Amino acid sequence: MSAQRLATDPVSAARLLVGAELICRGVTATVVEVEAYGGPPDGPWPDAAAHSFRGRGGRNEVMFGPPGRMYTYRSHGIHVCANVVCGDDGVAAAVLLRAAVVTDGFGIAHASRGPVTTAALARGPGNLCSALGITMQDNGIDLFDPVSPVRLALGASLPVISGPRVGVSKAADRPWRFWLADHPEVSAYRRSPRAPAPGDGD
Repeated sequence: MSAQRLATDPVSAARLLVGAELICRGVTATVVEVEAYGGPPDGPWPDAAAHSFRGRGGRNEVMFGPPGRMYTYRSHGIHVCANVVCGDDGVAAAVLLRAAVVTDGFGIAHASRGPVTTAALARGPGNLCSALGITMQDNGIDLFDPVSPVRLALGASLPVISGPRVGVSKAADRPWRFWLADHPEVSAYRRSPRAPAPGDGD
């Protein structure tokens, strides 16, 4: 099963998800930027920036598996963001989908996003969800179920660039963002003003 390919550490899963195809409600897109997130301090990948860092409870339950499920949340209470759960079942880890290239369903994506350039349709995690019609109701769905409203198809691993994650104040130096070179759809890097000076954090 393709989902079992994601039963690995978040960095390996993130690298695997770059180049994956995402199909949702009439729109198809290729993932070009992701961020890896680990889990609580007693897990194999402690990550203070992860929603699961303080342990299992509430909406972060989905982050604890099984792999191949979608974890959604609202950024700043407004924008829906989508993650792909990875790691072994019962162990928290997920990969945030940061940007994608829309390859089909442009009319639907533009109707959702408004008057933006094609390159900007799914640039940034909130815009990606808006362009593809991913909602909070998609939390916990199986991305590899052929009848799922959101489906994921993994491909071969591609050469990626890595760097710090965008906008996190904890573990801000960790190079857990991965993207494809020469794609205008990739987000610009912005460091959180609440993060310690470069080199002073995890």
